[in-house]
Amino acid sequence: MGGISNRMKEVKRRRHRRKKVTKFEGKLSKATTSEKQVIAEKLRKMTPGCEDLIVRLGIEDGKA
Repeated sequence: MGGISNRMKEVKRRRHRRKKVTKFEGKLSKATTSEKQVIAEKLRKMTPGCEDLIVRLGIEDGKA
């Protein structure tokens, strides 16, 4: 019986999150305040370490 192991599933999810975070970082330079709030919400839904990531990216949305 084949299949993908749980470790490989997590690695795949982690790589996908990293690509999405990189795209969000690129969009932040031109984003307005409301767009930054939307990006922060998407990050909160996407990743478990979201608050540290939001602080590192410098998104100030008033919820932290």
